[in-house]
Amino acid sequence: MSSRLNPYLTFAGNAREAMEFYHDVFGGNLAVNTFGEFGSPDPATADKVMHAMLETDDGYTLMASDTAPGMDFNPGNTVTISLSGDDQGLRRHWERLSEGGTVTVPLEKQMWGDEFGQCTDRFGVAWMVNIGQPAG
Repeated sequence: MSSRLNPYLTFAGNAREAMEFYHDVFGGNLAVNTFGEFGSPDPATADKVMHAMLETDDGYTLMASDTAPGMDFNPGNTVTISLSGDDQGLRRHWERLSEGGTVTVPLEKQMWGDEFGQCTDRFGVAWMVNIGQPAG
């Protein structure tokens, strides 16, 4: 069996909306399970996301949930999701992720020769995109 490392995001009640947005950005298959599907008797959390997983054709995996009952929601700025490669599709991802968010570094050519940008999307998730030059 192989292993993988992938981001797991927590949201304060809008995990479904965020994951549907990422599904629209990246494509692939999105599976969403609610607390209610797993027997939560609380009607306030029954429709909230207990676990969501997006697996894309590009090999990305992104998981998420709403904050579980009794858990604190403590967003921070210590994690950034990085997308990098020489695929020009990354430019489309950048455009979609930064739309409605905050661009902290515009996507433009950098001193190391690649195009690079940083943004925080409309859900408060930080992203870095680095588009290298195709080998050849």
